[in-house]
Amino acid sequence: MISFQDRKYLQLGFITKPSHQLLSLLCPGLRIPRLSVLCAQPRPRAMASSSSSWELPLVAVCQLTSTPDKQQNFKTCAELVREAARLGACLAFLPEAFDFIARDPAETLRLSEPLGGDLFREYSQLARECGLWLSLGGFHERGQDWEQTKKIYNCHVLLNNKGSIMATYRKTHLCDVELPGQGPMRESNSTMPGPSLESPVSTPAGKIGLAICYDIRFPELSLALAQAGAEILTYPSAFGSVTGPAHWEVLLRARAIETQCYVVAPAQCGRHHETRASYGHSMVVDPWGTVVAHCSEGEGLCLARIDLNYLRQIRQHLPVFQHRRPDLYGNLSHPLS
Repeated sequence: MISFQDRKYLQLGFITKPSHQLLSLLCPGLRIPRLSVLCAQPRPRAMASSSSSWELPLVAVCQLTSTPDKQQNFKTCAELVREAARLGACLAFLPEAFDFIARDPAETLRLSEPLGGDLFREYSQLARECGLWLSLGGFHERGQDWEQTKKIYNCHVLLNNKGSIMATYRKTHLCDVELPGQGPMRESNSTMPGPSLESPVSTPAGKIGLAICYDIRFPELSLALAQAGAEILTYPSAFGSVTGPAHWEVLLRARAIETQCYVVAPAQCGRHHETRASYGHSMVVDPWGTVVAHCSEGEGLCLARIDLNYLRQIRQHLPVFQHRRPDLYGNLSHPLS
């Protein structure tokens, strides 16, 4: 464990741009700023990493409180992404609705933009400026059918370090639910469901499978992405105050364990406006099901190392995909083309 003195020094180091050597003291996750360091539980001896931690790719998971003010939201996101770049991350993850959270469906539609719009160009420029990949976890996209449908897509976009779009996934499971204490959610009032899944994409951190928030409740999706080669699953989200404490961490750890993937989950937090608030608690879970980095309250980011050798060892020691019995229960998911 990191001592109190080391931890105090690391907090000071965050303000003054800590070195990679300082970050390598972590085991393997760090929450910055304002929140506590969270170290991973010891790994099984037979599956210890053979790589020194500072050689492994570093990812940053950003947590924020979006409002209807798109430019203020961009300013907050840009600050977090620039901090991630200064800390040495190769990829930064932003949560669902990073661009804005509106007060009602009419405002959502009014504030939405196409992927070729001004706001998205700013995020492309940010990726180029910082020289890192961006997972933009739920952009309110006016698609090509906007004039016909007058509805949008909840679009997860992956940008490379040149600002080019490498993949787009449009949320397939829309959140139409009514929960006591949380208020009704009718995503389909303004949003069209996506038509397909996106094959995992190779990045400097590993092969990433894209999903969004409510998708986490459908293990068939995560299994399909894992069978297609995903090593990292990402669930950018805006969980509410009722489902968050009850289900958020449980679902993330379950998806990591059953797919033997890293799970990266950036989240919205706090109060967005008069009628909506989000749970927060962004985190990274490793393929063993251990939470290795975690945000609790407030805007900020957490960091984690992605160890693909460790992932491969887990899959070798627990070859669950080889042990499936589709002859008994059919294929719960179908490999992506």
